[in-house]
Amino acid sequence: MVTVSAIVLIAHLIGFATSLHALMDTRTAPGTVAWIVSLNATPYLAVPAYWIFGRDKIDDYIQLRRQRVTSLNRSLESHLAELPPFRTEWSDRDPTFRAVEQLAGIPFVDGNRAELLIDGNAIFESIFDGIDAAEDYLLVQFYIVRDDKRGRDLQRRLIRRAREGVRVYVLFDSIGSLDLSRSYISELTEAGVEVRSFFQHESWIDRFRLNFRNHRKLVVADGKVGWIGGLNIGDEYESDGWRDAQVRVEGPAVLNMQLSFLEDWRWVTDELPVVSWQPQPVGGVGIPVLVLPSGPADHFETASLMVQQFIHLAEKRIWMSSPYFVPDEGVMGALKLAALGGLDVRLLLPEHTDSRLAGLAAYKYMDTLSAAGVRIFRYQPGMMHAKVFLIDDRGAAISTVNLDNRSFRLNFELTALVADTAFAGEVEQMFEVDFANSREMGDNAVADMPLWFRLASRGANLFAPAL
Repeated sequence: MVTVSAIVLIAHLIGFATSLHALMDTRTAPGTVAWIVSLNATPYLAVPAYWIFGRDKIDDYIQLRRQRVTSLNRSLESHLAELPPFRTEWSDRDPTFRAVEQLAGIPFVDGNRAELLIDGNAIFESIFDGIDAAEDYLLVQFYIVRDDKRGRDLQRRLIRRAREGVRVYVLFDSIGSLDLSRSYISELTEAGVEVRSFFQHESWIDRFRLNFRNHRKLVVADGKVGWIGGLNIGDEYESDGWRDAQVRVEGPAVLNMQLSFLEDWRWVTDELPVVSWQPQPVGGVGIPVLVLPSGPADHFETASLMVQQFIHLAEKRIWMSSPYFVPDEGVMGALKLAALGGLDVRLLLPEHTDSRLAGLAAYKYMDTLSAAGVRIFRYQPGMMHAKVFLIDDRGAAISTVNLDNRSFRLNFELTALVADTAFAGEVEQMFEVDFANSREMGDNAVADMPLWFRLASRGANLFAPAL
């Protein structure tokens, strides 16, 4: 008969063996420490949790993803042959952006027009007008699609366009859109819309593997016009107090937007839709735009390095907004160095966020940044959801990247960097309005808070980074 002592010993041996797997397989140091401690201290609970939640076969995934993306890029080389004439020569303009271009693996291209869209009503109107005007195909990708009033509005438009002969491809994230009804999807499919979730779950246990979320929000119409930004499809994104930003781009840069979509679509379906690869430069003087995709299969931690480079690029100021702020050491160091060097460094964060854990975790960093000279503003009217970077007067980026470890290392994200002073001026005006509607945190603001709050913030910070 197996004794209780024997069961305990076996459980701890299994926990120890699993902790060795975690040591080799977990991506972040905090995650590794947390798993090793829990697996050896409480293996009865931690071992099942690790094999359900903590294990993602990341190495196999990364190799397969890289092989498919490399194959995709080779297959599209002939299609992109007409894009080089629009490539911006930064040696004659601003070579400081070259590192971002190298990081993206996609060049800045000229001949574009960029329009800043602020808040849900304006963003939805612009995207829906673009959907209604498409003549050949639509590529639609969102992290969250809800079966509500706005979601049904999108669905009706896509169904109508599909029935009118426009080819429609829709990609959503299976975790972000977990509540999306089957009827919503089936109605699209019956009308001829091609619909896929980013991860096709092969078994019930796959639903518990929450990493590798596709957080991109992207719409492309006919390869001529595209949208990137923070907005998802749902009623809350146009509610009072919800602050968001999107950029509408016309021109050759849209081809790089659809390249990002096709990488994801091929990953899911192993197929490539037939799309246009003919650059469509705008009339008059176009502006340079860089489309920068990032994800966990990149050779570098692209999103984190991108944010750090944006900070390093600044000569006078760097203003950033994000709904969540749980940065890594690289971004923290870059922010502090920029402020200590005399730059105008500002962070715009929500006072109240839709993630209590992330909201609490952010307070850990506030006093340290304030001591270095970073100005921190808390948006008051509602949820600050925009992911925006303003670099001096030279340019601005509209992104899906949050300033947290999940966006830096685990999510698939997308950023549009617009190197244009006029566009930067529009973004500056948006920030000024938001700063006026915000509360600026003072020095030692967190140190003056109750002990229980500071303990809660430190505790939340242990769990907030994506492990």
